[in-house]
Amino acid sequence: MADLIGANVASVASRTLPFAGFHGGSGAAALSVAAPATRISLRAKPDAVTALSGALGLPLPVKAKTSVSSNGRHALWLGPDEWLVVDENGADLMAAVTSSNVMHSATDISHRNTAVIVKGRGAAVAINGGCPQDLSLTAFPVGACSRTVLAKAEIVLLRTAEDTFRVECWRSFAPYVSTLLAEAAEDAGN
Repeated sequence: MADLIGANVASVASRTLPFAGFHGGSGAAALSVAAPATRISLRAKPDAVTALSGALGLPLPVKAKTSVSSNGRHALWLGPDEWLVVDENGADLMAAVTSSNVMHSATDISHRNTAVIVKGRGAAVAINGGCPQDLSLTAFPVGACSRTVLAKAEIVLLRTAEDTFRVECWRSFAPYVSTLLAEAAEDAGN
């Protein structure tokens, strides 16, 4: 039994990150692994939005397809009562929303999700290699976000600059998403 426990501990200690060894892209669309981040899936009724916004230190967006970003923290509107909150500084988001003292549902999904950054003049073309959404600046401006698909994988897409997107996906889909994006980025040109 001790040998079995030791083997399990050793396998956990040698676990690799979802994008370990990931590389890809082209001159038109560079791909990079997003920095580690904490994330929560947040659900709340409209009367709790103000208190939760105060606790998180940024206003939760209440309009479809919008986000708010400040100092490495992003709040993405996913539905009338649902947000994805990402903090690139490793803050304890669960503690923050708990301090709001209003009714809400929050789940820490930091270890479920991971992200890749797609940047360059061909970034939208690379993502459209598997995503049917119109990513023109008119239809999907800076700050726009949505839950969508990249081929067969569900993703959350955030446009952080005219030529830059953050693609959030479940860790289990990371190899599929990264391979698809790498191939599409090559097709986007140099």
